Amino acid sequence: MVARSPHEIPRRRRRHPFPDGQLLLWTERYPVISAEKSENLTHIFLGAANGSGRFQLTRGDKSATSARFSPNGASVYFLSERSGKPNIYRIPVAGGEAEAITDWKGVIASYEVSPDGKRIAFAGRDEDKDGEKRKKEKLDFKVIGDRPTRNSLWIASLGGEFPAKPEKLVSGEFHIVGLDWSPDSAKIAFHRVPRSDADVARHADLGEVDVASRAVRDLAASDAEESDPRYSPDGRWIAFLRQPSGNPVSSAVKLVLLDRTTGTSRELTGTPDEQPRVAGWAADSKSLVFSEVERYRGVLYRIPLDGPVAKVHESLHSTISSARLNSSGTHIAFVRQSSTEPPEAWAAPLFSSSAIRVSAANANIELPAFGKTEIIQWKSKDGLDVDGLLTYPVGYRAGQRVPLILNIHGGPAGAFLQDFDGAPGRYPIATFAAKGYAVLRPNPRGSAGRGAPFRARVIEDWGGRDFGDLMAGVDHAIAMGVADPERLAVMGWSYGGYMTAWTVTQTRRFKAAAIGAGVVNHVSMYGTHDIPSFYEDHFGGAPWENRKSTREARRFNS
Repeated sequence: MVARSPHEIPRRRRRHPFPDGQLLLWTERYPVISAEKSENLTHIFLGAANGSGRFQLTRGDKSATSARFSPNGASVYFLSERSGKPNIYRIPVAGGEAEAITDWKGVIASYEVSPDGKRIAFAGRDEDKDGEKRKKEKLDFKVIGDRPTRNSLWIASLGGEFPAKPEKLVSGEFHIVGLDWSPDSAKIAFHRVPRSDADVARHADLGEVDVASRAVRDLAASDAEESDPRYSPDGRWIAFLRQPSGNPVSSAVKLVLLDRTTGTSRELTGTPDEQPRVAGWAADSKSLVFSEVERYRGVLYRIPLDGPVAKVHESLHSTISSARLNSSGTHIAFVRQSSTEPPEAWAAPLFSSSAIRVSAANANIELPAFGKTEIIQWKSKDGLDVDGLLTYPVGYRAGQRVPLILNIHGGPAGAFLQDFDGAPGRYPIATFAAKGYAVLRPNPRGSAGRGAPFRARVIEDWGGRDFGDLMAGVDHAIAMGVADPERLAVMGWSYGGYMTAWTVTQTRRFKAAAIGAGVVNHVSMYGTHDIPSFYEDHFGGAPWENRKSTREARRFNS
């Protein structure tokens, strides 16, 4: 169970908080295991951004997620299934009982409170009584394309009695994924796709609705994938992400700026990995902050409306994720962790070089000894520079040869980062190290963190040159005097499972293999996959239309 901090914010300091960077919200997840239950619960915590204190804001046997400060900072909104369905609740920052803002019988996917605090909007759909009935009767088969589920945009007043009565604001032959309020609370930009199916993300467009007149217009509706609209604080701009039509494996995601006055848009400077995740706008509306993977770590960047990208926060030995700016654009919060340090919430003034740890989820846990993890680099068979994480056994002595596990990530466009080795996951890296194993986690060609061209290197080449990258990494660990060539194992999940299956058909050097959720037949994968376009992007069509990849992989590794 996650340890609790003995420090608390004095009650007199909880009465007048504002979303101005003084306080921070985060969630902590912990297991609940008993004779009746085996599940994870998530609850919301509130802390001073200077690290001086913290306390748990929500409790109970139902999780609380998606926390938002009210615009005046007096309350916190959140989602919970306390009523049996996801609904929006509100609780004072000083603590106490939460009140239900909605009594929704359907689905609430995402929500946002208007900047003036008078209304709340959410993407969701009505109760599906027929669907619930079929589920209870175990008639849970699905006919593809039949009765598609779609989220509409709903709005409710926060000025009357609760639970509020939402009204449908926008609906149509599309599925609303996300939304953002304009600074004057007059309009809402929304991100839509044709259906809720997993294979329609590339067909995303942006719309905007005038709340008073309910007039809807397109903001961006091209053949490209357009998503994640964000109004600037001064209301002049809307920033969003655009990925060109065509093959998303080889194309770059761009940050785009839409001028609300002229209706014209332009792309901002390209980002290092070409896969930005927007954290928010700076207070002066002259720059945005985003996060990206840089080889083996997450980094925060600033991108001005005109000018080059610059790093905001980074650490050579840790990784940053889940970044978000406060509503006034003056402070930033994020999760930071390293191979030996569990994830915690950190905060900083936006362009300050120093950050403060705010949470203490793991402060009272006595951690065991960890094996050292370092970044190593090697050259592949064709001369490409490749890197990865090598975790040594606990108590490793230089010159000692030990059994090595080759751990292959999924994707292919995943990446191994400097995450906490003791975190729950597909494979217990810290446990392997404690049992005397070294673990090599490479980021071969096709991985995230080195730009779109690097990710595209596996197109029509699954198990080809990326297999060469992996084997060269094992050879390097052996040449370092760490890995025992007679005691090698290989494992991986998803694409890592595919590569594990492929590996044992190409070489006999591994004594053991563990395949997790791996694909061993392209035809059956294509026929049962919920994202068939994923396969088409990598191979240019169905498996029976292009067998070039297998031939080239064999030729390269022969």
